[in-house]
Amino acid sequence: MFKAIDHIVIVVAELEAAIRAYADAGFTVVRGGRHNIGTHNALIAFADGAYIELIAFLNPVPNHPWYAALARGNGIVDFCAQTDDLAADVGRLRSSGVSIGDPNPMTRKRPDGFEVKWVLAIPSAPFNGVLPFWIKDETPRDERVPRERTHRNGAAGLKTLTVMVEDAAASARYFGAVVAKSPSPIERVDLNARGFAIEPGPHRIELLTPARSQGPAAERLATAGQGPYEAVLRGSGSPRTFDPAALMGARLRIE
Repeated sequence: MFKAIDHIVIVVAELEAAIRAYADAGFTVVRGGRHNIGTHNALIAFADGAYIELIAFLNPVPNHPWYAALARGNGIVDFCAQTDDLAADVGRLRSSGVSIGDPNPMTRKRPDGFEVKWVLAIPSAPFNGVLPFWIKDETPRDERVPRERTHRNGAAGLKTLTVMVEDAAASARYFGAVVAKSPSPIERVDLNARGFAIEPGPHRIELLTPARSQGPAAERLATAGQGPYEAVLRGSGSPRTFDPAALMGARLRIE
């Protein structure tokens, strides 16, 4: 079953610039290395085990959905699920009507030369970005996730990920195949949206559909399509909302 959000993905045009920007915002950023698919990353790990991945393409890949999102300035483009049984969850999703690929091997060579290995199962369109992609580690997870997990700005973990979708009820049904706790109805007046909350483990996912033809939710769907909109982090001290322009388009808050 879906245990927790493993990490959220923020695509950036230039990795070194992103590292500086997030460090200036008070995050501890650790260079992750290069993947076998032509990308490289840096990671922001939290005390609860979740992390933010800053990822950049080494060369243009126009047909990749994250590369297309980069052109729109989306910021947070995807998220990844921890599971206690990858094969079983892929089967449950397919039985519910989700198109998702078979687990595919991935590697990343860290700056220290260690090669991290895992497999991913990735939903196909139109499910990608609405449902997470799924991961199973081949090397220990602590080799994939940095051990540096404290931050000057007080961020301590991932609390909520808000995802804009065209049909919140349908999306909630798909999640229901892999989440033990039933989705609960919610309304976000500030976003002119309503939908359902999913709670895998310590995290909360809000699946929101516009309640009106105007407002932030409707604007997001019209300009960028379905996908993650905002992440709220747990933290100490005063609440803080970051300027998306300073964080490569990502909407992040600390509560």
